[in-house]
Amino acid sequence: MKSLILAEKPSVAKDMARVLKCNKVNKGYFEGKDYIITWALGHLATLWEPGDYDVRYKNWNMADLPMLPEKLKVKRLKKTSHQLKTLTFLSKRKDVKEFIIATDAGREGELVARWAMLLAGYRGKIKRLWISSQTDKAITEGFKTLKDGREYQKLYEAAVSRAEADWLIGLNVTRALTCKHDVQLSAGRVQTPTLAMIVEREREIKDFVPKSYYQIRCQFEGFFGHWRGKKNKSTRIFNDNTASEIMEKLEGKKARVMKVEEKSRKEYAPKLYDLTELQREANRRFGYSAKKTLGYMQNLYERHKVLTYPRTDSRYITTDMVETIKDRLKALEGTSHGKLASEIAKKPIKLGKSVVDNKKVSDHHAIIPTEEKPVISKLTFDEKRIYDLVVKRFLAVLLPPAIYKDLTIITEIEGSEFISRGRAIEELGWKKVLGGEGRNDQEEETLPEQNLISPKVGDTLEVKAIKREKGRTNPPKRFTEGTLLSAMENPGKYVEGRDAKAILSQGGLGTPATRAEIIEKLIGSFYVERNGKTLTPTSKGKQLIEMVPAALRSPELTAKWEKRLEEISKGKEKRSAFMKDIRENAIELVGVVKADTKDFKHDNVTKEKCPMCGKPMLSVKDKKGRAILVCQDRKCGYRDEKKKKNDCGISVSKRERGMNKRLINQYSDQEDAVTNLGDLLAKFNK
Repeated sequence: MKSLILAEKPSVAKDMARVLKCNKVNKGYFEGKDYIITWALGHLATLWEPGDYDVRYKNWNMADLPMLPEKLKVKRLKKTSHQLKTLTFLSKRKDVKEFIIATDAGREGELVARWAMLLAGYRGKIKRLWISSQTDKAITEGFKTLKDGREYQKLYEAAVSRAEADWLIGLNVTRALTCKHDVQLSAGRVQTPTLAMIVEREREIKDFVPKSYYQIRCQFEGFFGHWRGKKNKSTRIFNDNTASEIMEKLEGKKARVMKVEEKSRKEYAPKLYDLTELQREANRRFGYSAKKTLGYMQNLYERHKVLTYPRTDSRYITTDMVETIKDRLKALEGTSHGKLASEIAKKPIKLGKSVVDNKKVSDHHAIIPTEEKPVISKLTFDEKRIYDLVVKRFLAVLLPPAIYKDLTIITEIEGSEFISRGRAIEELGWKKVLGGEGRNDQEEETLPEQNLISPKVGDTLEVKAIKREKGRTNPPKRFTEGTLLSAMENPGKYVEGRDAKAILSQGGLGTPATRAEIIEKLIGSFYVERNGKTLTPTSKGKQLIEMVPAALRSPELTAKWEKRLEEISKGKEKRSAFMKDIRENAIELVGVVKADTKDFKHDNVTKEKCPMCGKPMLSVKDKKGRAILVCQDRKCGYRDEKKKKNDCGISVSKRERGMNKRLINQYSDQEDAVTNLGDLLAKFNK
């Protein structure tokens, strides 16, 4: 008897086949003495389309909304139906004793496998492979410790609930908005509040009124200080006259040291990476989109096997992993970090709660290097960058804290207080590997640090120079993908009139695995544009937020949903109760759209006419920030891609180039055939 294994992708199946000695290669699967290994190709199944339930739903009509089928059903995906056919055949073999789910160890991976099993008609025993890396060692040990598939039934229920909620809310509100305004508009439980945050930030920037302020800087012997208010402790003076009065008082006066505070301070390394934090860092440092970073990480996990599972929301490891750390360090020998890794490996590994915490690891631990020795020459330039980030953060948490001596000096001149701050590093600790990396950008007012001498309280200091510096307050910064990921992870401060901590406890917008996809969808739907590193809402995006029901705009609703999905996966909430609320939400949200009186107006219309329907084209930007033209008629859907010139110097679109190429090939084939026929006739006549 054999076990049937379903992997997520062919590449993963191939690795498993090698490790499990399934050497017989068949169309769509590998086979060995004990195992048969097949694979999914993304999803093999999907929820029914509206038109599958009722023919009237094939047309978009407001009168038919909301669509609320009694039970949502699953069907095969046409593009992967051949692989589902293979799975169905294999699952019905008489020598198959059990089904092993070996898709990605997470909510969506569980959904891929369970829906495929459902359509394949498998009803037998189920086991689950749950591993966080694709190394030979991890695969071997994972198959020795397979879990009972029933332990993951609740995870599957959460996954189905997520899919059905997106169908019921997303499709109904999308159709309602589109029918109402005759424009292709869409809404969703994650994409809409995410877009709302971008639009609200743009409004804050537009409404921002800059204020001028002054700072007074005194240069003493060997260091400088800034004036600060005694009550509010701010170094900024927003009144010109007040600044002038202070300057007049200081002229020709000496300073007296009022306070000298010296502290030795420890600074610990930043935590290990989860997916969102790594996407943030890669965007900040390299300008990578969240989607690109995830792609590089997926390659490092699946193809090169040098990183652990990327789609994680944890920044901690578990206690049982500590004993594997020296093997992971040994794998770094021969890399640019090999010397430091060897030094760390020689000493006992001692880690605190900031690194090891079983309670803060649910499905997967933080992203760290595997025990697989990397072949650096096989990594692309971008993959090397991502791998380097993970390795450096991993090494940093294994090093002692950095130790500083911080010095603060308070001086006084004619009743005005001045503050000076300095820092001297005593032990580098983790900064040997990370230096100044790992700190988040700080928007709040900070004083410059300097190397300070250490005067005594009561000392009199000469004032070498006094300078008044003028500045202006800055508006909030536009979101980058990095800062937007942070906002999606912690949306509490974007909810008005509510306690932010309460909202934060409900969960973020989406999951680490889906946030990159949401950002790409907003850009692809022309609601948001990339302008360099920043994200800017379009007129279409702004108008959509005005028309979407208020409940769907707020992060509160979707954050609560995400929290409830988590509770379903843990068996703390019933799926039926959640879905009942989702159906009620769908009815309510469609009703709000129907009652709305706002109108949508295109303000990016050009003079160019659509070659398909003759209507004026709209000027938009694609995902790469390039200007393109699209037809404003949603039923037409024509896009004029970036044009290139043909051999005659005439501009030809991408679509036209494809048609021309096919015609050229067609006529070339005919010409070759005629030439060959002529040669044959000539030979025959001879």
